[in-house]
Amino acid sequence: MIRTAAASAAVLLLAAASAQAQAPGPTVVRGKVVALSANELTVKAERGGADEKIALAPTWSVAVMKPVAIDAIQPGSFIGTSEIPNADGTGRSLEVHVFPPGVKMGEGHYAWDLKPGSMMTNGTVGKVVAGKKGSRELDVTYNNQPARHITVPANVPVVQITMGTREALKPGLPVFMVVQKRPDGTLAAGSVSIGEHGAKPPM
Repeated sequence: MIRTAAASAAVLLLAAASAQAQAPGPTVVRGKVVALSANELTVKAERGGADEKIALAPTWSVAVMKPVAIDAIQPGSFIGTSEIPNADGTGRSLEVHVFPPGVKMGEGHYAWDLKPGSMMTNGTVGKVVAGKKGSRELDVTYNNQPARHITVPANVPVVQITMGTREALKPGLPVFMVVQKRPDGTLAAGSVSIGEHGAKPPM
């Protein structure tokens, strides 16, 4: 049952990303909660502009990003990592989020907006080698493509996606959401991600 609940949170978290993996990039919202009701969340956008109102699905859930050691990235882990491509075709991670066992969502390599030029790579970890100064060298496979080699510096955030409660979501908390644009132009989400102890989600 615990595994099922955690898996449900992760599925909702990146379901939109999976659907849009071949698009220029999923639509994401980052910011702080201004107001919350049973079916709507208002967020003050991280990069300025008007407050965003996001409709919440009836079954909306909260995913908590729990910091873990870099050793949590193991062969067979399914991860997502925001990364900066290097000139030689490899990547350098900006953050890593580790999915619950058995959950594989948003698989692929596509544009992301954490930093200019960044990409998101979601896939299964193959070989893991300890690198310099506590870093890790990973081979990540996705969609039957050749393995992508990614370096995870020791100082980047590594988090595990865990199940949270709706009660944990409060005004003032930093949030991250993958949202869908509805035909009328409004935004909707099935999950809201927060960091443990009020930390900012790293994605």
